[in-house]
Parts: sequence; C-alpha cells; structure tokens
Amino acid sequence: MNTPPLASGPEGREALRPLLDTVLGALGEGARLRGGPLPAGGPSEVAGRVRDAVGDVLPDEGDPDALRHLVRALAEGAADPADPFCAAHLHCPPLAVAAAADLAASVLNPSLDSWDQAPAASELESLVTRRLAEEVYTETPRGAGLHQGAAPPRGATSPHRPDTLITTGGSESNQLALLLARETHGPGVRLVCGENAHHSLPRSAWLLGLPEPLIVPTPHGTLDPATLETLPPEPLLIAATAGTTDAGLIDPLPEIAALCARRGARLHIDAAYGGALLFSPRHRARLDGLAAADTVTLDLHKLGWQPVAAGLLAVRDGHDLAALNHRADYLNADDDTEAGLPDLLGRSLRTTRRPDVLKIAVTLKTLGRTGLGHLVDRVCAQAQEFAELVDRHPGFELHAPPTISTVLFRPAGATDYTVAAVRRQLLTDGRAVLGRARAANRLWLKATLLNPTTGPADLAGLLHLVEGTTPR
Repeated sequence: MNTPPLASGPEGREALRPLLDTVLGALGEGARLRGGPLPAGGPSEVAGRVRDAVGDVLPDEGDPDALRHLVRALAEGAADPADPFCAAHLHCPPLAVAAAADLAASVLNPSLDSWDQAPAASELESLVTRRLAEEVYTETPRGAGLHQGAAPPRGATSPHRPDTLITTGGSESNQLALLLARETHGPGVRLVCGENAHHSLPRSAWLLGLPEPLIVPTPHGTLDPATLETLPPEPLLIAATAGTTDAGLIDPLPEIAALCARRGARLHIDAAYGGALLFSPRHRARLDGLAAADTVTLDLHKLGWQPVAAGLLAVRDGHDLAALNHRADYLNADDDTEAGLPDLLGRSLRTTRRPDVLKIAVTLKTLGRTGLGHLVDRVCAQAQEFAELVDRHPGFELHAPPTISTVLFRPAGATDYTVAAVRRQLLTDGRAVLGRARAANRLWLKATLLNPTTGPADLAGLLHLVEGTTPR
C-alpha cells in the first residue's frame, strides 16, 4: 500500500496543488447547494444530509473522493459569515490573506510548546505579541482620535513592560485573567462584574475555585461605577466590558479604572469584541481607560477578520505571567534554558498549540493600521446606517443607536414570542441568520455587522426579509 503524500517536505507542494483545487471546487459546489446564508430545513434535515454524505466514518477501505464529498457537505451545511444576511453572532468572514496564512501554518505544523518545534514561529510570536501589547497599553489622550485622520499617539506605556499571550479566544483569556488575579491577590480574590459581562467570567471563577462572584445589576446595559462604591473591603478583581455580547456596549472605562486605583482593586477589561477599535483613529478614543487595566482580552476572530481562533490576553506588567511558568524536562530543561534556548511553556495554559500568530502577523503586515482601521470604520458605519433604516421604518422599533457594529431591533408591537418565532423561521428557511438578545426586559433581534462588503441594498434587503416573515 502506498504511503499518502505529506503536506510538507520535498513533495508537499505538488501534493497540495490538486488537493487545493478539489477543496475550492467543493466549497463552490457546497455554497451553490446551500443557496443562502444557512442550510434550509433546520437541525434534523441538516443532520440527515450530513449523515448521508459521510456514510461510514471509518470504512474498511478508504474513499479517494472523501475530501471533495466532506468539504462539499460541510460547505452546504455551513452558516456563511460572508453572506450579508448572516449577522447573528460575533462570527466574522475571515480575510483571504489570513486564511492563506492559516494553510501555511497547517502545512508547517509548528507546535509552540518548545523552541525546537517552532524556531521561527516562536520568534514571530514574540514580535507580534510585544507589538500588540504596546498597542493596548499606549494611552490615548482624552478626546483624541474622534475625527478622521487623527494619528494615534506614541509613548506613555506602563513602567513595567507589557506583554501579550495568544489564546484560543475570550473565554480562555478571561480564565487566564482570573488566574493571574488569584496569583497576585491570593485565592480569596473575588470577581466583581456586571450582568452584562460574558458568561465565561463567572464560569472561570467557579473553575478556579474562587469565592462566589458578585454580579452587579446593569439595567441600562453597562456597568455603573456608582454601584461599585459600596463594595466590600476585600481583595477584588473588577471586570469591565468593552463591547458586550448582546448589544456591543462599552462600560465607562476611565471611571471604573479610577475607582480600581482608589480601592487597590485589580482591573480586567474584556475587550474581546471592541478591542479592535484600537486600529481606528476615528473610534480609538472609545477605549480610553483601556491602558489602566491589569489585563485585557481581545479576540481578532471577531472584529479582526481572522479565522478562528485568534484570541489575545494582554497584561500591563509582563512579570505577572511568571505565574504560568512550568517545567517539563523534555520541553524546557534548566540547562537548555541557561544555554539560550527560549522557554515557551509558560506562554500558555496549553502544551501543544498551533501558530495562530502567523495569520495575525500576515494580516497586520498586509493591511497595516490604515487598512484595518478602514475595515473597522466600515462595519461601524454599516451599523449606523442599518439603525437609521430601522428607526425610520414604522414597522420596527430600534433599541438604541449602535456603539460598535451591533443593532438591536424588533417588529413594532410584536410580543417576545413573535420575535423568537420570526428568528427561528428565518433560520429554518435558511434565509437569514439573526441573533437574539434581551434588553430593557424585552427580546430583540440582533444584527451583528462584521462583513465590510455589505452594502446599503443588503441592509435594506435584510430588513425587508424580517418584515415579510413577521405575522400581521
């Protein structure tokens, strides 16, 4: 029996070329069969089509056409984030250049748990994380960056050199932030966050065995610093949010940072969604106060157009990461480290991990600040435009003007039951993917706009589609 070709090595490129053609063809076939942003029929019909396409998962004899069949089945049954009517979640369409870089990462297959598995990738990660840490921990003077063309300032950073870790996403970053707080303030440190915070924060407190978190009501969608004034006198980690999952709202970061400074509390800011506003001169100042945080979560697979996963955890003081140091003789023996081999094991909670830094580095280098800022500005402008369409339409109600690129709306006069039913009908028909969010004690449809190619006709078409699905 012949040995299947490898992706790397002398024959790798020639082996990959026809396979890439197969994949691209199957992606196109699957998209045509799907015919919209989501496969029609609902969960049971989609599951049946997948089972039919796969057949026996582990047959006695292999199928040389398996790549084409399974990629086509996956594409036919996908929610396509590049479709303008696929706007439910923080699920972005990845840039082609980032996806191409991801292929290179898969072919070379470095593992960033020791230098001898990833010599160049480990240095690339060091360069990129250092630069992104600088980006997070460079203060923006209040009021700067609110107009087109304003140049981001350079200079003032933390007296201790900041650093950044690559993570699988916001949940892991938030867990790491709580772990570092525990190592700094002891196992009795208590998490304080708003009801608007991501579910991974209280879950991480539970996983780490921390005291029961204090969840502060956020009736208006953001954390009110006044509600934090009467917190108990104990070691605290206060978590603020820059871009809530439900509505994309940003907590008052400067005021919360000032309160943390007065109380000696540690500050974590979950900017998984809103962190990429840093790239936009127009919107960067919305993140005033970010540089005061001890830790910051960012996800570039949201407002950064990266294939999943591309999470980051930035720390103001790189010394905090010493809490992750660990020894395994086969990976980072003391004598190897003393001889100059970099120690990578403390760069993550994971051991084996892929070089997700490559796609991030390629994107930053290819687009630059100007290109990334343009994409951010574009989707924020789309959200404003869609909100105005909703607000002008007598058949719809707008919850509030968007803060980033999320718009909450609902058919005027509809019950919560109707709102939920409209969303599910659109999903079952495969015509649109909208999210749901509860705000002001009511259920809303959620449009999260992350596709920079979406145009005015697409926005109007999405609203018209919802209108046509709403019973009267």
